[in-house]
Amino acid sequence: SGIGRNWPWASGGSSILAEFGTLHLEFVHLSHLSGNPVFAEKVMNIRKVLSRLDKPEGLYPNYLNPSSGQWGQHHVSIGGLGDSFYEYLLKAWLMSDKTDEDGKKMYYDAVQAIETHLIRKSSGGLTYIAEWKGGLLEHKMGHLTCFAGGMFALGADGAPSDKTGHHIELGAEIARTCHESYDRTRMKLGPEAFRFDGGVEAIATRQNEKYYILRPEVIETYMYMWRLTHDPKYREWGWEAVEALEKHCRVDGGYSGIRDVYNNHESHDDVQQSFFLSETLKYLYLLFSEDDLLPFEHWVFNTEAHPLPVLHKDDGNKEENQK
Repeated sequence: SGIGRNWPWASGGSSILAEFGTLHLEFVHLSHLSGNPVFAEKVMNIRKVLSRLDKPEGLYPNYLNPSSGQWGQHHVSIGGLGDSFYEYLLKAWLMSDKTDEDGKKMYYDAVQAIETHLIRKSSGGLTYIAEWKGGLLEHKMGHLTCFAGGMFALGADGAPSDKTGHHIELGAEIARTCHESYDRTRMKLGPEAFRFDGGVEAIATRQNEKYYILRPEVIETYMYMWRLTHDPKYREWGWEAVEALEKHCRVDGGYSGIRDVYNNHESHDDVQQSFFLSETLKYLYLLFSEDDLLPFEHWVFNTEAHPLPVLHKDDGNKEENQK
């Protein structure tokens, strides 16, 4: 029909933060390749709108009404519906060779709000990122949220007022919690979501959260933590995941997701997700590679782990000279 529409379940047809907030790297790169600034202008405009809006407690809700320009329900998640928006604020700054000051400021302000309102420590000493629903915390962390450990560590270098060590430590703590979510299952593969309430820690309590669909986020965090600290435990944890994938997910035609990671017997879902190839296996490969393979000073990974080059400040001069 040529008419755009949003899903009615998304807070009455709102746009989703992770969707409209995760265009930046690709569109800026497209402007760079094509020489046409319109693509970068479009995504910069999204950021301007978000920057101007009042944010509840400095947090970005998952839903924004595209007609009114106002937030939908005040639900905040660093996992599904929100995740890659935060990742792209940081990576926009990195891809710009650290010249994109707006992206940098928005990222560190957002992390400050996340630390204040969403990050909690369990009675057993595990740091986790809860979800926020209209001011109330749900003490649940999704597998998707586990990417944030790598994000915090990757952003440590530019953190304000000597907080570099703190951001690395935060990344390490999230990595440990997410490893525990794997370690506490029968199959040593993490569930879709795990909880910190009702006397449990880092365990899925609902049947519809016990599945594993070959997701990459935990391994992504291991890869970043390894590259940035070279602590051997991250390679050990990655190898545990490799062995579990081979043992439980390998099937004749490839790899399959698992319906219940706490069960003694595999019940396969008969699906090999595309992100298993683009992310899970790539991050494992990078975890066990030398640092000079796709080094961070030259490459930024988009949210599906496709490498995009850092646009170095002197690259433009080089191109001019070559002409």
